Amino acid sequence: MAIQNILPDPNNKLLRSGEQSAAGVAGPGFASVDLSSNQPIMRDRTNSGKLISRRNAYHKWEISISYNPMTRAQMDPVFNFLLEKQGSLTPFFVSLPQYRNQATTDKIVNGSKNAGTYSMILNSFTDGQVVPGEMFTISDTLDSAHTKAYIVTRADSSNNTITFTPALAKSVSDNSVLDFSNPLIRVIQTSDVQKYALNTENLYSFSLKLEEANS
Repeated sequence: MAIQNILPDPNNKLLRSGEQSAAGVAGPGFASVDLSSNQPIMRDRTNSGKLISRRNAYHKWEISISYNPMTRAQMDPVFNFLLEKQGSLTPFFVSLPQYRNQATTDKIVNGSKNAGTYSMILNSFTDGQVVPGEMFTISDTLDSAHTKAYIVTRADSSNNTITFTPALAKSVSDNSVLDFSNPLIRVIQTSDVQKYALNTENLYSFSLKLEEANS
C-alpha cells in the first residue's frame, strides 16, 4: 500500500504505518469548512474615470477547517499527519465533504483545450447531468501534474459545453477525464506552526488554514 497523502477524515482512514486502508483509523469530521476563491485583480482608472482591470496570472483556493472538541485518539491522525508535512514545506490533498459524491458523474473532454480558457466541450450530457456549483479536477494522461481544482459556473447541454472558474491552469488533451466524484485539492498549510489547545475536560481544540498549491 502507498503512504496516504490525503488529510485524514472519516472517508480517508490510515494505518499506524501511514498507509491508506479501510481498516485504518478515521480522521475526525469537519465542524465547519470555509472556501475562498482568491483571484487578485489589478485595477486602474484613466483621467476620465474609465476603469481598466485585469487579472493576475494566478488563482488559488483558500480553505479554513475547524473541528469539534476531540479526544486525543480522534486528534492524533490529523495532527501527526500535519506534523509530518513540516508546515508549508510539503503539499498534500484534502477532500472537502461538500464536493464528495456530487450529483454530476465523471465526464470526458471532447477535443483539446489551451491554458487560459474558461470553457470545454464534453462528449455528451443531458440537462441536469452537469450542475453549476460543482467542483472537478482533471485526469490528463499527457499531464499527470495537472492538479488545479475548478468549479462549474454554467452548463449548456445543447452544445455539451461547460463554463467554469478559474481559467485552465494548463492545456488539456482530448479524452481527459473530469473527476466530479471525489475531486481532491492539492494544498499546503499557510502556517509553519502547528498547535492545539487542551481544556480541563481533556478535549483538544484544533483548526487549520490551507491554500491551494498546484504542481
